[in-house]
Parts: sequence; C-alpha cells; structure tokens
Amino acid sequence: MQALVYWPTVAVLVVATFTDVRSRRIPNWLVLPFLALGILVCGWLHGWHGALNSVEGAALGLLLYGILFWMGGMGAGDVKLCAAIGAWIGPSQLLISLVFTGLVGGAMALSWALWGGFLKELFLHTGDLVFRSRERGAVTLGNPLRRKMPYAPAIAVGTLISFIAR
Repeated sequence: MQALVYWPTVAVLVVATFTDVRSRRIPNWLVLPFLALGILVCGWLHGWHGALNSVEGAALGLLLYGILFWMGGMGAGDVKLCAAIGAWIGPSQLLISLVFTGLVGGAMALSWALWGGFLKELFLHTGDLVFRSRERGAVTLGNPLRRKMPYAPAIAVGTLISFIAR
C-alpha cells in the first residue's frame, strides 16, 4: 500500500528536481495535478479520513513553505511542490520530511555559498533576509540569478530520507 504513495511521489520529485536545476522553476503542470491526484488517491484508499489527512498534509506544506515564500526565502514552485507532497504523504510524514529537507537544504546552501565564493556575504546578510522590512523591497545577495539555489533537490532528498526513516 505504501508503494501507491511512494512511487508517484518519487517520480514527481525526480522531474521537479531536473526542471528546477535546469530552469530554476517547478512547473504547475507537474505539481497541481499531482496535488489533486494525491487527495483523490488517499480518499479512494482510506475513505473520508484519508482525504482529510491528505488535505491536512497539503495545508501544512502550504502554510510552512508559504511563510518562507512570504519572507522571500522560497519560490512559489517549492511551496506548491511541498503542498503536493503533503497531499500524498499526510501531515505526520510531511513533518519528518521537512526536518530532513531543512537539514539537506542547509547543507546545500552552505555548499552553494562556499562554491560560489559568497559564504561570508551569506552570513553577513542572513539577518536582513529574515528581518527585512517590506518597504525596502527584496533583499538580494548580489547577482540574484547566480545566487538563486534550486531547492527541489533538497525537498527530494529530504522526502526520500523520510521514507527510509519511517
């Protein structure tokens, strides 16, 4: 029964990772149908309880990553991907996934900054990213295209580790 949830999630994570790395975008044609299908499949497998659990997982992903998006630290595609994953795996599994995603994403961000030569600048301006005021506009760390890290790989690895850890 777990394979019905895990394999479609793995397939979508692979596609999302490749598109995010290649174009820094996660397409709506991938995540929105996946989200809706997750609610339908979980409802079909477990009845109303499964559908409600699926909606709760999607809402949790939307809320937590929505806050990060609002703060300027996450793209909208990452938010929708996380909500879609939550629809398939539910809120309890999603929380485990997000812990691992945060750890993997933090390691990726530090590696990205070290490799890109802006590690010191990253630490100097992290407070600005968290505590910035809306009036000043978006805070960037120099060239935003060079420093925009694709986050779908971190979401994918964190989710896959959560599958193993469960």
